[in-house]
Formats: sequence, C-alpha cells, structure tokens
Amino acid sequence: MLRQLSADDERFKTVTFQPGLNLVVAEATAVSRSTDSRNGSGKSSMIELLHFLLGTRPDNKHLAARKELRQVIFTLGLDWPGLSQELRVSRSGADIKHVTLHPTLVGQPSLSGTSEWPLFGTDEGQTVPLAEWQALIEKGLFGLTGEHPGVSGRALLSFLIRRVGDHGFNEAVRSFARQSEAKATPNLAYLLGLDSALAARYQDIAAKKATRDQLKKAVDDPVWGKVIGKTADLRGEIAVRNSKIIELQREIRAFRVVPQYEELKERADELSRQIHDLGTQDVIDRRNLDHLEKAVSETVDPEVQYLEQVYSELGLTLPGQALRRFEDVRAFHAAVVRNRRTYLDEELESTRRNLDARKNERARLDTELSAVLKDLSEGGALDRLTALQKILAQEEAKLGALKHRLEVAQTVEASSREIEATRIDLVREVDTDLQERQQQISQATVLFHDLASRLYGSDRPAYLSVEAGKSSLKIIPKISSDVSQGINKMAIFCFDLTMAVIGHREGRAPDFLVHDSHIFDGVDDRQVTRALEAAVDITETEGMQYIVTINEDKLTQTRSLGFDSTPYVIEPLLTDSYDEGGLFGFRFER
Repeated sequence: MLRQLSADDERFKTVTFQPGLNLVVAEATAVSRSTDSRNGSGKSSMIELLHFLLGTRPDNKHLAARKELRQVIFTLGLDWPGLSQELRVSRSGADIKHVTLHPTLVGQPSLSGTSEWPLFGTDEGQTVPLAEWQALIEKGLFGLTGEHPGVSGRALLSFLIRRVGDHGFNEAVRSFARQSEAKATPNLAYLLGLDSALAARYQDIAAKKATRDQLKKAVDDPVWGKVIGKTADLRGEIAVRNSKIIELQREIRAFRVVPQYEELKERADELSRQIHDLGTQDVIDRRNLDHLEKAVSETVDPEVQYLEQVYSELGLTLPGQALRRFEDVRAFHAAVVRNRRTYLDEELESTRRNLDARKNERARLDTELSAVLKDLSEGGALDRLTALQKILAQEEAKLGALKHRLEVAQTVEASSREIEATRIDLVREVDTDLQERQQQISQATVLFHDLASRLYGSDRPAYLSVEAGKSSLKIIPKISSDVSQGINKMAIFCFDLTMAVIGHREGRAPDFLVHDSHIFDGVDDRQVTRALEAAVDITETEGMQYIVTINEDKLTQTRSLGFDSTPYVIEPLLTDSYDEGGLFGFRFER
C-alpha cells in the first residue's frame, strides 16, 4: 500500500494514506472568487507526483521539472515485498534520471544481477538509475519475471493510476488517448490472468502490415522501385552471384602459394621461346633439305658418245687426238660431279642430324615446360591469392546486399492474404486459449457484474466481453445503457477495480488503485455514493487500498444519500485558496 507523499519543502502539504478507502478532498473556500476553481488545488498534481516517484520516464516538461519545483525532493513511502518497514523512494526534477531508496534494498532484482526475493533492508540510502527502479517495480509490485512481450511495469501502473492529462478516463481499455488496443491489451490480459504473450502477437501482425504498407509505397515510387527491385529478378542475380562465389571459394581452397612463382613464370617464357626458335630452324632446314635432295637427283655423269654419232652422220671422222682430249674432259667432268654429289650427301646428312638433334632438344624442352606449367597451374604468387580473397569479399558483400533487397522485396510483395492467414491462425489460437481460461474470465466477469449491479441494480446487463478480435484481443466492459458519459466513467471504475482485485489476488498487481476526481464527471450522485460504498467493502474484503480525489460538493451529496465519509477523508484538506491552499502551498503557472 501507499503510505505517505511528502517533500522537503515545508510549504508542501504531506498526504498520509491509510488502508481501504482514501478520500483526498478539495473544497472551495468562502473567499474564493467566481473565477477560482478546484482545478488549482493540486488533486491531479498528486497523481502526477505518484507517477513521478513510481518511475515515469524522464521528461523536462513534467510537473516536478518546472523551475519552481526543480530543486524540491519529493518522497513516497510505500509497503514493499519482503520489507518489514516502509520503503521510501525520493526523486527530484533536478536529477530525473535517478531515485534514492531508503532503506537500501539488498538482493533486489537488478539490471546487472540475478538476486532473488525476498528483500532485506539496511538503514543507509541507495541511489539507483531510474531504469533499475523500474525493473524493481516490475518484479516487486507486479511479479514480472522472465519474458513478457508487450507488458511493462509502467504500462500496468498507467491503468492502476490513470492520468487525466493523458485522457486516461476516455476509454476503459486505454490508459492514454493514442494507445492502440494491440499495445494496451497485453497489459490488461496480464492483470486478468490471461495469456499476455498471445495478446502481444497482434502487435507483430500490426507491425508487419505497417511495414508492408510503407514499403509498398516505396516500391510504387519510380526511383525507390529501382533501388529495391523485384523478387524474381533479385533471385536470378543471387543465383549468379552465388555461383561466382562458389567458384572463387573453390579456387582459393585449391590455391597453393609458390614462393618461386615469378622465376618459374620467367623460365616458362624462356622455354617457350626456345621451342619456338627450334621450330623456326626446323622449317629452314627442311626447306634446305628439299633443295639438297633435288640437287642430288639432278647431278649425273656427262655423256660424250652422242658427239661421235654426230660426227659420223656428218661424214667426218674425229682424229684420235681429239678423242683423247675429249676423254680427259669427260674424266674431269665426272670428277666434278662426284665431288658435288659427295658435298651434297654430306650436307644432307648434316641437315638430317640437325633436325634429329632439335627434335630431341624440343622433346626435352617440352617435358621441362610441362613441369613448369603444372607448377604454375597448381599454385601462384601470394599477391594473386590476396587478390582472389579481396574479390571474394567484394562478391560476398554484394550478395549480402542482394539478399537484403530480396527480403525487402519479399516483404513488399507479400500479399495481404498471407498477412490475413497469419491473423486467422492467431485468432484461432487466442480463441482456443480463451476457452481454456474460461474459469478465469468468468471470475473477472462476475466481479465486474457484481460491482456494476451495486451501482445500477441487477436488472441492467453488465459483463466483460473477452474475445479474439481481428486486430487485438478484445476486452470490453459493458454496462447496458444509452450513450452516457456517467455510465462510461462508472464502467471504467468497475473495470479498474476488477483488474486491481484479480491482479492482486494472483500476485500480478500491487494492492492499490488510484483515481482522479474526473472518474465522477457526469456521474449521478447516487452512483457516486454506491461506488464509494462498493470501494469500502471490496478494499476491506481484499485487504487493498483505493485512493480517489473528490470535490467537497460531490462528497456532500453522497453524505446526504447516507454515506458517512468521515473515516475515509485523509489529510490534508485541499482548497482553492490562492496563496497557500493547494497541495504545494503556493501558486505557480502551470
């Protein structure tokens, strides 16, 4: 329970709470001007300070951060699990990111630790970051351990301590005006003992749909459409890129670094040149060989007998002396022919030997070149390996970008039917879970009905409607009536009290509920009276605390209807006195 709200500014009016019903009353003074109102008495400010001390996020626009209050240290005393004494938490607008706890909580659930409850205290204070205080609240006041998607201590407190500034009294299932049902209902489900994780999955569907809608707009844009691309095209690019990467990986795995790579490369070039030169020489020698063989075939002994025939036909007889000289000439010519044939035969033999020698040399060079080329083909220089690895990294980066674009394209091109199929599956799963938890739902519905019946009688239908909706878990408190602001506010009253009681019974919520006086706006005095009577009874039965601010004139009407408010009015009595009647003891511009 909440025990006391105080400040180190002596002008501040300390508020001391008690078990059961607490009425924080604001009255109009006799000297109030016609333009004065109870809006300046500090009722809503008390609600804001409770949130401030219970870990609301840092906000330079918060009431406590105003220049008139920034140096004031506010303190809230409250009961805490495992502590036999009151826990006091202090915080100021000058340091909104930390709170101070008295006594120190030893073994508290910490953002950096794993200590378990119960807690034990020491007399020394402890300053902790706001985030750690929020974690303490989640575990200590709401029993939040492990993963609870969509549920937080701050969101739960926003239902147990509604703020008029957030339009928290507009709808029962929302604690602030722009809160979506998909985000609100996991917290409501948690307090009512339903499956909050299932309720939170509606947020995933909503997020996917929102993402798809935004990306669809981008794809429809001529420029962004080219940046993202189409699924089919991207799959083709990815397949080609994958193939290239696999080939590069295979080449790198088989790559062997050859230390003498450049020397081997130079030797291969030299061998290639030598083999080429040998081939050129072979061509020349084979041409010469053809000429030599032809010359040999044309080299024959001289014939002189035909001369004798010629002379005979002419009737002449060669003298013997002439014949002897002719024989000498023929012998000389024969010697010349023999010498030429001998020379040509030697040249032929030499050419053939050169051809055979080059053939052998070429075979040897070919063998050596093959060995060198094999070494080169199986390995390479280190810089070549580095270059291959760099190319591989670039290709993998391009592949990653393509895959990311494919994911975006797939999200964009996902049809609404796919999203709808997911939604249908979730609705079916939630519906099955609700059937299994029907006893829990019935318990809450009966309690809500009993509270509503006390306000409006048992003849008026009043119940909780809990069902698997298309966009969220639907939890709707219903009190049959025409459209009425007053009945809507009393539906919120019954719903909040139901949640608080169910949550407290199961250790899912603390034992307090706080309402601003706006809960009674537009409500008939009879229903206000019965609501307060119901709060007295249920807080006594459940061992809980209900704190509500109320204007004196509204309380006077309840007295006239038989409600004795005296035991429940707590100090201080707030007034609209201009100088010092309000909660802070002085006026300042809001």
